[in-house]
Formats: sequence, structure tokens, C-alpha cells
Amino acid sequence: MIDQSIIDDARQVLIQADGERVLTLARDALNRGADPLELMSQAFIPGINAVGDLFGRGQLFLPELIKSANVMKAVTDFINNSIGGKTGQLKRKGTILIATVKGDVHDIGKCIVVSLLQANGFTVHDLGRDVDTDKIIAEAVRVEADIIGTSALLTTTMPRQKDLEEALKSAGLRNRFKTIVGGAPVTPRWAARIGADAYAEDAQDGVIKAEQLMAQK
Repeated sequence: MIDQSIIDDARQVLIQADGERVLTLARDALNRGADPLELMSQAFIPGINAVGDLFGRGQLFLPELIKSANVMKAVTDFINNSIGGKTGQLKRKGTILIATVKGDVHDIGKCIVVSLLQANGFTVHDLGRDVDTDKIIAEAVRVEADIIGTSALLTTTMPRQKDLEEALKSAGLRNRFKTIVGGAPVTPRWAARIGADAYAEDAQDGVIKAEQLMAQK
């Protein structure tokens, strides 16, 4: 069991996006015998989730969220590297392929989702923006993704999410992948209408939905 003071400190350094302090905290905890898996699951992951909650409530802004996500990536890499030769890397929760659909060049929100998913133990393959449906499917097969996530920031590009669902069915692959849709104009009703497995309201909700979908596999 990780000491409560470490849990509290992890939350604070992540909220403050203090890259130097977060590595010092992790190093000291490991030197005192803390279990790496417990350190991540009980301290740092709840810490980054607290950051996501604050962002969702409007108490943190986008630049701060990005900084915190980068700090979380740094400490995750540090802990993985510190135990790489002993017990192997931290267990990943699943593999997610994510992209902004064809015709849409907005990807700031998607990048935040990617950072939080990685911070919470997922392997994420980010194809970027303006990605064709066929490429999304081909890459999902290649990387053996568990989940495909697509973002659409325009009402004119939302139909590409529907195209993906139909293309997966046509290729006989729909049951192979779980799908999540998100983006400013996207709604739970739209997700249900096109047959997606889940709708993510924001980055934090994306992590929650991804974990729920993995629990169903």
C-alpha cells in the first residue's frame, strides 16, 4: 500500500505540471521500496485523472492540461525504464487506434485524449488528422487494436464515423473491434444511431469508456 503522503504529492505535482518534482517523487518512492505497479495505479494515475476532472470542470485550461499530460508521460517512462530489466514494463490495458476522420483537420482534443489514454496504461496509435476510413481499418488490423476511436469536429465530417461502422461490417470486422466516437458535434444519440459501441464526451470520459469496453472483451 502506497503511503497517503505520496498519493497526495503525486496529485499536486501533476496538477502543477512540475516535471522535476514528479521524477524526484517517483525516484524517492522506488528507492524506499514502493512497488512500481502500486505507485502508478494508486498515486500517479489517480493524480492525472484528477487533472482531467479539473479540466472538465473548467478549473484548468488546455495548456495546463497538456503540460500535465506530458509530465505524466515522463514519469510513466521513468518508472517503466527503472524496472525494465527486473520485472518488465507495466502491464498495458489494451491497444487503441485513434484518428480524426477524413476532411477534418482539428486534432487538439484528440491529442489530449491520446495523452490521457497513455497515462492510464493504454497503448495508443495516433494516426493524426484527415485520415481516410480505409487507412483507419488497415492500421487497426495491422496493430491488432482492441478499440478504434474517431473524432469529428464538424457536422460535415460526422458521416465519416458512420462510414467506418459500415465499412467494418462490410469487411466482416465489426465484431473484431470496439468503437468510440467523439468530437464537439457528436452526441450519444449519434453514436447509438450509427452503431458505435461508445460515445466519449471529453478526454476523461474517453478513458472511462475505453476501460469499460476493455472490461467487456
